[in-house]
Amino acid sequence: MATVRVENVAVRGIVSAVPDREKTWEQDAEQFGVEEMQRVIKNLGVTRRCVAEHLSTADLCQASAENLIAKLGWDKASIDVLILVTQTPDYPSPATACLVQNRMGLPTSVIAFDINLGCSGYTYGLMVAASMLAGGKLKRAILLAGDTIGRCASPFDRATVPLFGDGGSATALEVSPNAAPIVFEGGTDGAGGIHLHTVAGGAKHPTRPSDHDLTLRRDGVMRSNLHTYMNGAEVLTFAIQSVPAMVNSVVKAAGWSEPEIDGYLFHQASRFMLRNIGRLLRLPPNSPKLVMALEGYGNTSSASIPVAMNDQLEGLNDAPKRLVLAGFGIGWSWCAAAVQLGPLYLPPVLRVPDEPRIGEFERMKEHEVSQPGDLPLHASADGT
Repeated sequence: MATVRVENVAVRGIVSAVPDREKTWEQDAEQFGVEEMQRVIKNLGVTRRCVAEHLSTADLCQASAENLIAKLGWDKASIDVLILVTQTPDYPSPATACLVQNRMGLPTSVIAFDINLGCSGYTYGLMVAASMLAGGKLKRAILLAGDTIGRCASPFDRATVPLFGDGGSATALEVSPNAAPIVFEGGTDGAGGIHLHTVAGGAKHPTRPSDHDLTLRRDGVMRSNLHTYMNGAEVLTFAIQSVPAMVNSVVKAAGWSEPEIDGYLFHQASRFMLRNIGRLLRLPPNSPKLVMALEGYGNTSSASIPVAMNDQLEGLNDAPKRLVLAGFGIGWSWCAAAVQLGPLYLPPVLRVPDEPRIGEFERMKEHEVSQPGDLPLHASADGT
C-alpha cells in the first residue's frame, strides 16, 4: 500500500446534509415482505434512511458547504481549492464541482474538479485536498463528498434498496503550522470492479433504449443496465481481507498504539460488515470506539464517514481526538487516514427540504435560450 504523510494542514469543520424525505423498513416490506425485511434489518442495521426524490448531489453538498463557510466566517475569496467526490454527478459533464463553484459564488481563481469514487471517496478526497495544500502556496480547501445512490438501485433488489441512502458533505481544510500530521494509506485492485458496478451510461456503453429495460439477471433480481449491481458476498470478502490490514498499517505508520486511538470511523457499509471488521481488529464487542451511524441514514456512499462524524462525534467541537478513518469499496479501492481532529465546527446533520430545483441546463432548455453562434442540438460542429 502507498503511504502519504501530510504536514501543516488542519481540518477546521465538517458539515453533512441529507434529504428530509425518509423511507422506512415498513415501506420496503410492502415490496419484499415483512419476514424478509426483518432478516435484512438484522444484517444491515437500517430501519429507516434518507432518500432524495428531487435533490441532487450538488444540492446536498452545496447546502453543507454554505453552512460550513458561513459558520467558520471564511471569506469565499480566500478559498483556493474545491474538490467534489461522487459517483452520482448532476450531469455527465461538466464536472459538478465547476457548477458548485458558480452556484456558490466562489472566485474564478479556485481550482475545482471532481473525483469519481464512491465508498472510498471521502478519505481519498481528504488525501488529495490535504496534499494540495501541503505542496504549494494554496491556503484553504473545501472537500465535498456525496452521492444520491438511492436512485441507482433496482426497485426489486433487496440487497441495495433497504441499504442505500443519500447525503452530501463539506469539509474545510487550511494550512496551519501547528497542525498534527495526517497519515494516509491507500490502494487499488481493479479486478474487483466486476463485483460492484453500473454497466450503461459511459463512453464504453452509451445509454441505449434497451438499457432501460428490466430483465431477470443471474442473481434472480430484475435490473436494468442503468442500475447498480452489487455482489454482497464478494464485497464482504474484500472488506474483511483488506480493511483490517489497511487500518493496522496506517496506525503503525502514524506511530500510534491502539489505546491511543479514540475512535474508528469506517465507511458505513452495513452493521454486519462493520462488526466483522471490528472483530478482526480485536476490538471488544459493541466497542464505543467503533462508530456506527447507519440508522436513520443508510449507506450514503462517499458521504457516510462525514455523516457518521456529524451524527456521533459531538465532542470533537471541544477537544481533539485521534481517529482512524477508512473508506473502502467500489473499484476495488481503499484508503485510510490517521488524523487528529478537533476542536472544529461539527454540527448535527442538516436536513434539507427535498423539493424540486431546476438545474442550469434544464432552465436553459425550459426557456429555449440560445445565443448567436449556438448550434442546434441535432447539429454537429461542421453543420451537418
